[in-house]
Amino acid sequence: MRVAVTGAAGRLGRALVAALEEAPYTGPFGPIAWTREDFDLDAPDNVAGRLERDRIELVIHAAAWTDVDACAREPELAMARNAGATGVLAAACARGGRDLVVVSTNEVFDGRRTDGRGYTPTDEPAPANPYGASKLAAERAAAAAYADAATAGWLSVVRTSWLFGAGKPDFPARILGAARHAIEQGNPLRVVDDEWGCPTYTADLADAIVELIGAGAVEGIHHLVNGPAATRADWARDVVARAGLDVPIEPIPGSSWERASTPPRWGVLEPTAPPSGEPLRPWPEAMADYTPHLLRAHAESPRVGSL
Repeated sequence: MRVAVTGAAGRLGRALVAALEEAPYTGPFGPIAWTREDFDLDAPDNVAGRLERDRIELVIHAAAWTDVDACAREPELAMARNAGATGVLAAACARGGRDLVVVSTNEVFDGRRTDGRGYTPTDEPAPANPYGASKLAAERAAAAAYADAATAGWLSVVRTSWLFGAGKPDFPARILGAARHAIEQGNPLRVVDDEWGCPTYTADLADAIVELIGAGAVEGIHHLVNGPAATRADWARDVVARAGLDVPIEPIPGSSWERASTPPRWGVLEPTAPPSGEPLRPWPEAMADYTPHLLRAHAESPRVGSL
């Protein structure tokens, strides 16, 4: 099977390419890694030619504009990059009878749920910010393209949340930078404690997507996250403990931070069952695997950032 991954240079894209290289159905030549040169969110109209050039049968669409605050400042651009480009890609895939996996987000939900349950694929989305709105519009544009095409293959939407893994500085990397700065200043590390989500390791997510495709069980909407639910402060405590840093965590409300976007306070997704029946492992176990890479990267770039 000829599989292309958009956004292959990104955090999730690289994990997907690595996982697909181990999948028997991608054949001896493995997946096709599409970078921005191959599929540009700002200029997607040449994608039909790319699909033909590479003889693609399945696209995993991981490319997106994920800077949520920038999306809030430029909502029209967010809609063009996330929804418009996805619609163009989906229409081209559907016309050629190709299959498509669209990676989406927990931010299609507003986070106002108070019953303590995670959002399921059957819950009605209601985004509370421009990033979530653009990703929901992307889901719907893809669904419309496949509903209208006589030769369509299958369509899958994979929603996930709070990704961490190798690549540009993620939340754990920024926490390490902020923790070091707090120690130097003799201050506690202030971290939001009223925002809930499911930290998800890109390597685990990529493996789950590859499993779904291999089992032929990928069509429809899937929620793929490591569990259990945690706050940003919970996650920060785990990170600093693994790094051996002695810094107190001061829980603060999200309202303490001035930012352009409004994240969902309850951004928890209820995981859907994979074909194997084994859910993604708990995120602290994934953090244990990721920590050696995180600490090496942090040592090489001691000022990875602060919160």
